[in-house]
Amino acid sequence: MSRRARRPGRWQGAGAALVALGLLVGCGVPTEDAPRTVAPPPGPFPTSGTVVATPTPTLTAGRATAVLCFVRDDRLVPVERRVDATPTVDAQLQQLLAGPTAAERDSGLSTALPGAVAAAVARPRGTDVDVDVGEAGDETGRSDEVLAFGQIVCTLTARSDVDTVAFLRGGVPLGVPRADGSLSRRPLTVADYADLVAPR
Repeated sequence: MSRRARRPGRWQGAGAALVALGLLVGCGVPTEDAPRTVAPPPGPFPTSGTVVATPTPTLTAGRATAVLCFVRDDRLVPVERRVDATPTVDAQLQQLLAGPTAAERDSGLSTALPGAVAAAVARPRGTDVDVDVGEAGDETGRSDEVLAFGQIVCTLTARSDVDTVAFLRGGVPLGVPRADGSLSRRPLTVADYADLVAPR
């Protein structure tokens, strides 16, 4: 008499399903009611292959600063201009003689030079500069010579390669006014006009 194969009962099948479900739940990640922000772990992280570094921004090469002294409210005001290269001493003097730009005039800057110094040429002698001054012009401008000569001294001695400025006319030493009103034929420094320089 042959034995009939037993088919799994209903409760055996249900038990197997419960065991499988329990294993899945035990190995999974617990659920949460709301999403949360997960902070990344601290680096650095190991990498493989070639890493391309981002270049660090650098300042534009070949740029320099030239100081020109203009006038505002009867005070000497040093103004920094960005230039492609440091100008020669005479080139910087010619820029000063040309006066403030439109933007500088709009900010209240002016110049006393047209009424006192029509033209000038700078000739360096080491760290000393001789400025040969032409006759004063009468076309426009101010006649305040103290500020005019102070502008030149303030501008040229702002350079690292200039210590003093002496004034001549036709090769002869010229007496020019200092801030205290006295005339001087000796080489001058910005200290001779310190009382006229506006505080920064």
